[in-house]
Amino acid sequence: MFERFIARRYLLSKRKVQFITVITLISVIGLSVGVTALIVMLSVFNGFNKYQIDTLTGFDPHLRIESDSGGVLANYTNLIDKVKSSGNIRAIAPFTMNKGVISSKKNNVVAFVKGVDESKIEGLSDIKEKTTLGDFEFNDNDEVGGIIIGGSLAGKLEARVLDTISVMSPVGMERALTQIVTPKTQKFIVRGIFDANNREYDKMYSFVSISKSQSLYDLGSNVNGIEMRLSDINNSESEKENLQKVLAGNPGLKISTWYDLHEDLYSVMQVERWTAFTVLSLIIAVASFSIVGSLTMTVMEKRRDIGILKAMGTKNSGILRIFMFEGILIGVYGTIIGSILGFIICLAQIKYKFYPLDSMVYSIDALPIDIRYTDYIYVGICAMILAFLASLYPALRAARQEPIKAIRWE
Repeated sequence: MFERFIARRYLLSKRKVQFITVITLISVIGLSVGVTALIVMLSVFNGFNKYQIDTLTGFDPHLRIESDSGGVLANYTNLIDKVKSSGNIRAIAPFTMNKGVISSKKNNVVAFVKGVDESKIEGLSDIKEKTTLGDFEFNDNDEVGGIIIGGSLAGKLEARVLDTISVMSPVGMERALTQIVTPKTQKFIVRGIFDANNREYDKMYSFVSISKSQSLYDLGSNVNGIEMRLSDINNSESEKENLQKVLAGNPGLKISTWYDLHEDLYSVMQVERWTAFTVLSLIIAVASFSIVGSLTMTVMEKRRDIGILKAMGTKNSGILRIFMFEGILIGVYGTIIGSILGFIICLAQIKYKFYPLDSMVYSIDALPIDIRYTDYIYVGICAMILAFLASLYPALRAARQEPIKAIRWE
């Protein structure tokens, strides 16, 4: 189409640098800076988001089935047999979760005591890999059980590997208030200390065997829930819907995904991400104003050309397309340059870590980056829409030029 040819000529074929050329160059640079800032910002948010998800899902399951009333699950083996029919489930195991008072020789701390199956925990959690001191092995006997505690919890208790600590059940404490009995207490040997890269987990969680937990909390043969890990975490929502259909005949159950377990945190992260995207999009919007200015001045400069083209039979729609194409070309060049610069900056941060983080404050050594192709698509669409809108007014003004007046006054 001749409109595209003329648009490229107007934009690129400048024999000498003029004021209009400088404004056009500023438009491209402004658009490039905006696109670069958006891509880098989104990649940083993606990096933090991915790090947070990896940290939480390394400790928590992808799916969890519990009683909707917060009670226990009886005959959980039947539930496991039903759930196992799904091909997406990689690992599944029961668990117990209760609070208790953990006591050492020096301190008492209220923390969660989670009962797990030692033989299956590796498929459900990365806790074994994160046990930095000792080993994730309970080695229970009739009198004493094994316990794995978080690093911050160990610091509060001033406990080390192979130290003996006690766990007091709230069930026993309730009975002690109404009866002349001592609270139910179980001794444990610290077999390992883990570092989950999450302060909440490190200071609030401990692990024991399911059998010891059931005995300590008077659960009998019951458990508090069932945990699952999928082959692909992205299938969590679809698998949740599938399990709701499979377990439709078992009322009183609540199925939660990894997102449901930390919905408030992820919601805040998404709000922050989109807020930052909206704010930084203003950079592109500002660059779009310079597109309006440069195209408007181009229309004024090319007034005689427009008159000649109209006198030769070019329709208003043809003139409109010429200047629309010129504005869109500015958007294309700015988007491509900005995308390349953003990609280079992200790669440089991943490889050279030129923006480090304080290891005393953060559990990572540098600003995390996660490059996603969808960000380039969204940012590109945003930039092109703004460039299109910015070129609309000058193009309409050019199309309304009267050929006789345009040629007469030149």
